[in-house]
Amino acid sequence: MPEVSEATDLDRAKWRNELIRIGDEGGFFREIGGEHTALHVRAGGTLVVTFENLDHVFEHSGNRLPWGFEFVRSHGWSILGLMAHDWTWYRDPAVHNFFDTLRDEGFFKQFSRVIFYGASMGGYAAAAFSAAAPGATVITISPQATLDKTIVPWETRYSKAWHRDFSGRYGFAPDSLRSAEKVYLLFDPLAELDANHAALFEGENINTLHCRMMGHRIASAMQGMDILKPVIESAIDGSLTAADFYGALRRRRTYARYLKEMLARLDKRGNPWLMSLYCQHYLATRRGPMFRKHLNAANEELVRQGRKIPGSV
Repeated sequence: MPEVSEATDLDRAKWRNELIRIGDEGGFFREIGGEHTALHVRAGGTLVVTFENLDHVFEHSGNRLPWGFEFVRSHGWSILGLMAHDWTWYRDPAVHNFFDTLRDEGFFKQFSRVIFYGASMGGYAAAAFSAAAPGATVITISPQATLDKTIVPWETRYSKAWHRDFSGRYGFAPDSLRSAEKVYLLFDPLAELDANHAALFEGENINTLHCRMMGHRIASAMQGMDILKPVIESAIDGSLTAADFYGALRRRRTYARYLKEMLARLDKRGNPWLMSLYCQHYLATRRGPMFRKHLNAANEELVRQGRKIPGSV
């Protein structure tokens, strides 16, 4: 066990030194309080501010850069990547002061376009801290409006962060979005808790994009369908329309996670005719023991009920 801990500490030290080197070359690297870090690299006139969870970073590797670093740089955009060491929801006075300082020093005014991006905890942060850059575009996926239990008593997730103070500066994310120019809010309306949070985001600048049966982890699903990058690109340049988005989302029809979610929902509905029809459609183009099992069960139930199996003569 000591060897594993020492190796992890060494990896983190190397990771920190690499971010310092990158920041020194064209921007800055900051350790914000004891739980957060920020890396800024200046390039073009578009700034993309991203938020992620550092626990996830270290689960994958000890030298990963902020979310979308290579993607943002490949477009010639500037990046400010915020990372958290824990499930903090970025509710730390040091982070609040960091954004206050950037705002007061005119940091965001150096750029012709500013975009805040994040998903889940990062989605909350992207919405909340966008208030530091009025006129920004915000891309927020499955965000929470707040974790203040007096406002969202129905929120049963994320108990690790319930003790955090969600009052004061940058606290209630929907309020922060009032100063944004355009907001893209992606969520699954069938995911009850996410839909409850989404209902708290109101305003003419908010463009709601429904991702039915994609659950909470919409960003990873879109990445799996190879549509996350083009959607984000369009949102950043301001050209994304609802028609474009839903057109891209048609890819879910061949995405395994989506198809399995549909199967689960049909199973709960208890309609053997629909289940048989759906499984036949799926198995016509691909293998799937789970779908075959449900097809056989549905057909047996239809025979038992004396009903016709879809497609049979």
